[in-house]
Amino acid sequence: MSDGPATGKNTDSQGSFNLRVLAKNYISIAGLALAAVAFANIAFLFLIDITSAKSSPYIGVLAYMVFPGFLILGLALVPLGMWMERRRRAHLGANAFPQLDLNSPQHRNAVAFFLAFVVFFVLISAIGSYRGYEYTDSTQFCGQLCHTVMHPEFMAHQASPHARVRCVDCHVGSGAGWYVRSKLSGTRQVFKTALGTFPRPIETPVANLRPAPETCEQCHWPKKFWGAQLKVINHYGSDEKNTPRQLRLLIKTGGGDPNAGVASGIHWHMNIGNTITYWSDAKRQNISFVRIQDQYGKTTEYSAQGADVSPVALQKLQSKKMDCVDCHNRPTHIYMPPDRSVDQSLTAKRIDPSLPFAKAQGVEVLSADYKTTDEALRAIETKIPAFYQQKYPEIAKAKQAEIAAMVSDLKRIFQQSIFPEMHVNWKTHPDNVGHFYFQGCFRCHDGNHVSKEGKVISKDCNVCHTLLAQEEGGVPLMGSSEGVKFQHPVDLGDLSAVNCSDCHNGGVGP
Repeated sequence: MSDGPATGKNTDSQGSFNLRVLAKNYISIAGLALAAVAFANIAFLFLIDITSAKSSPYIGVLAYMVFPGFLILGLALVPLGMWMERRRRAHLGANAFPQLDLNSPQHRNAVAFFLAFVVFFVLISAIGSYRGYEYTDSTQFCGQLCHTVMHPEFMAHQASPHARVRCVDCHVGSGAGWYVRSKLSGTRQVFKTALGTFPRPIETPVANLRPAPETCEQCHWPKKFWGAQLKVINHYGSDEKNTPRQLRLLIKTGGGDPNAGVASGIHWHMNIGNTITYWSDAKRQNISFVRIQDQYGKTTEYSAQGADVSPVALQKLQSKKMDCVDCHNRPTHIYMPPDRSVDQSLTAKRIDPSLPFAKAQGVEVLSADYKTTDEALRAIETKIPAFYQQKYPEIAKAKQAEIAAMVSDLKRIFQQSIFPEMHVNWKTHPDNVGHFYFQGCFRCHDGNHVSKEGKVISKDCNVCHTLLAQEEGGVPLMGSSEGVKFQHPVDLGDLSAVNCSDCHNGGVGP
């Protein structure tokens, strides 16, 4: 676009190019239009974001990432178009560069406008950059932006004890180094998501997770972990009466710092007075070799009987210094086994314990193999009412509300713990706290890890807890303040010869 004589010498009174004239080209005008539209959208979405009760991941992406990119592109096109227009006019014989004369009111106004715009743009950019940084650290960004990929982790996080803790507080922590590292890792994940090459399920454990002392222990102070805690476990039978069974345990939490208390119990493992290193497979479920250095510097090494622990073999395994997440490996993304989920619902009366075979039916319908979540929800909606209509027609008629509540709660359980599209369920993510459904403690405390001196990592139940009492059907089986021996509902003989997880798989079964 040209605005002047054919000679191209379109100048102001001072003989220099008029900036407004230079801006009259298709590229600059298109850039101004693009920047204006982008800025209007940013302002509109920013207003929605700060006034909405619940943040949306899509508003954040558009307001702080997409439209700012278009704004910068539009603003960049303005000087580009002016530069190209200047070159065109210079080629026709005009002055090569604009001449600035502050004695000219027109030039002074142009400089004032330019400086005001720069200050305004820098201020807006700083606010937008901070909001963009803040948004990329939000739980909504981490969990909801890529619905298919992170949906299981987000849903489990929302139902966990750490639901109010942001993802980045555990996965990144403070400091620029880990922030940059996490963003670089996130870039690779974006490409995998775009190409559809991400693993299903997402691989665990996270190989490069920041050490627990730099994240978990910023809130959970290990030096103050000492003493014992009462734990009540409610379990229901798979019989018609959903027979309740209760265990009351005194968990020997203990501590690892002799200055804060007796260095004993479960948290003796903490790396305060003792340092424990182990060698295992990539999933950290099969531990072949354990090295323990106590507070006095004495080192003891334990090898799993039958395992190859030669130097060459150990090099092929993964070694790790033990910390919180080696036992508490599902502190937030907890995929609850159907057996435990239904037990909790029966205890909370979300499922009516008087419904015959409620435990068995609930666990069975949750444990079935489904290809999609929608298929599972439809199955729950039809199979549970159909069972009571066929087997207990009078109860189906009298307790329609209770059966409907059971269906609703089973659907909630499924949507929080089982994700067929990502091949995620309680089996894909072993929980190492305890030893009921998975090996957990018995990865080392199996009576099979022996040192050269003949010392054995004990499998004695009383090392970690004291069983105070058992009840079945409301009738006390035993009780003692000194601790009693666990009595299994079925006579299995010597319980030290078996592990709980040999039979209890979290789904259909005992």
